Amino acid sequence: MENLIQLVNKIQRACTALGDHGEDGKEGAVPTLWDALPSIAVVGGQSSGKSSVLESIVGKDFLPRGSGIVTRRPLVLQLHKIDEQREYAEFMHFPRKRFSDFAAVRQEIADETDRETGRSKGISSVPIHLSIYSPHVVNLTLVDLPGLTKVAVEGQPDSIVLDIENMVRAFIEKPNCIILAISPANQDLATSDAIKISREVDPKGDRTFGVLTKIDLMDKGTDAVDILEGKAYKLNFPWIGVVNRSQADINKNVDMIAARRREQEYFETTPEYRHLASRMGSVHLGKVLSKHLETVIKSRIPGLQSMISKTIMDLETELNRIGKPIAADTGGKLYTVMEICRSFDQIFKDHLDGIRPGGDKIYLVFDNQFPAALKRLHFDKHLSMDTVRKLITEADGYQPHLIAPEQGYRRLIESCIVSIRGPAEAAVDMVHGILKDLIKTSMSETLELKQYPTLKVELGAAANESLERMREESKRATLQLVDMECAYLTVEFFRKLPQDAEKGGNPTHSLFDRYSDAYLRRIATTVLSYVNMVCASLRNSIPKSVVYCQVREAKRSLLDHFFTELGKKDGRQLSALLNEDPAVMQRRTSLAKRLELYRNAQAEIEVVVWDK
Repeated sequence: MENLIQLVNKIQRACTALGDHGEDGKEGAVPTLWDALPSIAVVGGQSSGKSSVLESIVGKDFLPRGSGIVTRRPLVLQLHKIDEQREYAEFMHFPRKRFSDFAAVRQEIADETDRETGRSKGISSVPIHLSIYSPHVVNLTLVDLPGLTKVAVEGQPDSIVLDIENMVRAFIEKPNCIILAISPANQDLATSDAIKISREVDPKGDRTFGVLTKIDLMDKGTDAVDILEGKAYKLNFPWIGVVNRSQADINKNVDMIAARRREQEYFETTPEYRHLASRMGSVHLGKVLSKHLETVIKSRIPGLQSMISKTIMDLETELNRIGKPIAADTGGKLYTVMEICRSFDQIFKDHLDGIRPGGDKIYLVFDNQFPAALKRLHFDKHLSMDTVRKLITEADGYQPHLIAPEQGYRRLIESCIVSIRGPAEAAVDMVHGILKDLIKTSMSETLELKQYPTLKVELGAAANESLERMREESKRATLQLVDMECAYLTVEFFRKLPQDAEKGGNPTHSLFDRYSDAYLRRIATTVLSYVNMVCASLRNSIPKSVVYCQVREAKRSLLDHFFTELGKKDGRQLSALLNEDPAVMQRRTSLAKRLELYRNAQAEIEVVVWDK
């Protein structure tokens, strides 16, 4: 069973090394392992005897003393019972140094506190880890928190009172925290800082152990029996009374082992407490806490294993999303860039092919917007009587046409067909805009590009340059289709037109008949019919040209030019492309360390569980 406490000690040290102090869940959705570990937090007001209780449990004088706030950082105190008849201490920040002089331990605690907080008497939630190895201790871990205070001393900010209270509350409000509430017996329990804050976070007293100090300093005629028997203030666990060394004893360096004996004698010989003596004293307190901590750890193991397994999966998923670290060699960097580009290119193709949304917008251009633009041309307005008369007479020149006004027909048809260039260009531009949007969408969906902002910018610029070249080619080819219709008319259409006297074209008609409204109206109708035929043809051929020149080319060779230029780059230039966002690099490193911590914790727990 003792392995359980040692297991938690080991994991706590690993957490602190990683920067996981369990204070505020900085990792977002990923829970901190520290918060999931059972621990005992020591809470008390200034001058409550908190430090003396800890020293009595350890059996050594090792904590800084003085006026004001002495404990300004949490002290994670890990006690290890050993068979050797020697005692020593180790700090986690001095992993290879053993302290056998506990006066030096006291000084190092003070120095390490100043290293983190400076000499401004401020506080910090970053814990100090101290392990003490001794044959006179029980296996136990305690977290000594700064003493609660009501006023700031000189050199401390005005917010220090609230800062300490918030730090203490952040530790003890966690459901896995066991609260050791230290209260002096020579003060009214109703004013106890420790009891007050413990009641706020643990109103039922399920996690709180009450410790009553300074029993020997109570006024004559008073005693603490009602409190120790749980009558004055009831907790789920029995109150434990302790008698600490007096200030005179401390000044005389009275041996802690002798002080323990004297404490036990006090309870055994004092009539009021004699019936409670077997469950009083710092030795009994250490044993009770050790046994309870073991029990709590054992009950939490299944939930802890489940939480660790889930967190490992979450961390692995997040690391996969962020991507692997950059390769060191040029070939590896080139391969990385190529793979990211291929991933982007495939996502872009998936959008065009309907595997992902967005490509359907191109079809809407051809099926809706382009035909609607053609209808808005209103060719009948181009073929008003005045326009037809003007173009026919201008085409005839000084000599009126003999049979049919062929040049007039050509001019009328050309004036209508030329107007189709506008909708044709607009169709090219609309498809270009959709392709640009798909590139932007595809880049945002290519998770690897989030890792490399420089590559993202370069790739986006290269893809848009390719689209621009394709747009120009598409516009040229599409307008050529319109120009071809102007350049060569479909003769068969006119050969099929009736040539009888009623339909026009009879040379015996007078010149004035040939320019009559009825005659011109027949010409306009014929031209409109031909232009509509051309429109129907272009409505089918222009989408084919656009798809061939833009969509097909984008699928086939969007990044060809970029790949060509990429092959010319040296290692330094490739490194510049893979200039990863520092925040992403830091995030990956943090996640990798945390993942290693959880995997190690999982392995350690499994070993202990199997050993049981």
